[in-house]
Amino acid sequence: MSIMYKNRVYLASPFFSPEQKARIEKVVAALKQNPTIDPDGIYNPQEHQEESLEFGSRDWQDSVFNTDMRQVKRADVVVAITDYKYEEGNYEPDSGTIFEIGAAWAWHIPVIMVQFHPDNELNLMLARSHTAMFTGDKIAAGLAEYDFNNLPTHWTDMKVF
Repeated sequence: MSIMYKNRVYLASPFFSPEQKARIEKVVAALKQNPTIDPDGIYNPQEHQEESLEFGSRDWQDSVFNTDMRQVKRADVVVAITDYKYEEGNYEPDSGTIFEIGAAWAWHIPVIMVQFHPDNELNLMLARSHTAMFTGDKIAAGLAEYDFNNLPTHWTDMKVF
């Protein structure tokens, strides 16, 4: 019997509003159903915010940035939620999430993107930096069933500009 490799995930996503946190919960739940994902190896940055340091201070900034970048680099895959302030009418992705996507791509770490609202457009830099993308009602099943060991290409169905 062969043992299946369980991938470690860095979850890139904004987590500043109840809607953003609800999206994270849905993505984490789907990932934990996937047999190629280590359910205890999902690094969710919102759970590592250095509460012992003063929020916004230089020490806090250095610690959070460096910890997150180390976690991106040691992950097997980055799963990025590109929705941000959609509920406020802002359809652009979160700049921190975009930075983490770029770092992962530069370090040759596969990026799997998730977009809950696929009716808007996706910048070509994001469209060409992902290995796979799941949108709308395809997210839960897509993440739960995707083969993170073989990483088949799954292009976006969003309009690209």
